Amino acid sequence: MTIAAISRRQLLRGDLNGDRSPIRPPWAIREPDFTSTCTRCGACIEVCPEHIVHAGDGGFPHVDFALGGCSFCADCLTACEPMALRADPERDCPWMLTAHIGDECLAFRGVICRSCGEACDEGAIRFRPRVGSAAVPTLVTDGCTGCGYCVRVCPAQAVKIRMPAPRLATRATT
Repeated sequence: MTIAAISRRQLLRGDLNGDRSPIRPPWAIREPDFTSTCTRCGACIEVCPEHIVHAGDGGFPHVDFALGGCSFCADCLTACEPMALRADPERDCPWMLTAHIGDECLAFRGVICRSCGEACDEGAIRFRPRVGSAAVPTLVTDGCTGCGYCVRVCPAQAVKIRMPAPRLATRATT
């Protein structure tokens, strides 16, 4: 059993797996290190051209995808003097987040809607046709960058950005 490093804040919230942690700006270091390194100066908030980074709980920056998506411009990374955001934006992945389409999706209820797919520049949201009903979205997780542009456009608020579910290891049978 592996025990994840969690912050005091996560412990007090009962977030022992880090599932309910706020989404930090791209290239943020691990949550416990982030909250001890970030000075809450607001520099990353000020430079975000998409205006999706805001002061959240305790004044720490978090990303609100209801306001738009992340272009991964790296302005927040450059502005972060305390080094709570650190990486090589040309080489390192900004985060491991992906989209998740919930049961609230209008297409699952037979209503034609392709808003999320139209907002996805990566083509990670595709629509699978169904006979006699609306095509339903499927997510190509390997193609999803977690940019969040699909969140704001969803009229049913069915799209969420979160850490992907762990893949279960398959055991070979002999």
